[in-house]
Amino acid sequence: MLEHANGLAVTLDATPDYRDANTVIQGLIDFNAAHADGAAPQELLVTLRDVAGKVVGGLSGDTWVGWLQVHALWVADDVRGRGMGRALMLEAESEAMRRGCTQAFLETLSFQAPAFYEKLGYTVFSRLDGFPPGGARYAMRKTLATVHDRP
Repeated sequence: MLEHANGLAVTLDATPDYRDANTVIQGLIDFNAAHADGAAPQELLVTLRDVAGKVVGGLSGDTWVGWLQVHALWVADDVRGRGMGRALMLEAESEAMRRGCTQAFLETLSFQAPAFYEKLGYTVFSRLDGFPPGGARYAMRKTLATVHDRP
């Protein structure tokens, strides 16, 4: 802990309390809303479930100021290759457009799915080599213009 003369302390929490993390995140959301005409991110979750109702894939993200941001996309190994990742993305994009979004943004690693996202119309606008070592981190975007045809 690093104490300061003004009575404040900087601490590192190796095993943080989720409530403290949520306080930091909410503080940033409130700050951003104050600079975006009161707009705050609206969460978005699309899930893929098996017949028993177990989540076997999903997409987590949010929409804010005309943008869809995909935070995470995952499909279990035993259901990959069946178009489920595409279906999750298209559902999220359709909902984002219903919410008034015209753009989408995501990040992916070289060993994850950059080619998958390119097939869906995303383009790379930033590449960070060496993240992870020997690979790269990509920032990608897409203009959401029309509702997609459903398979």
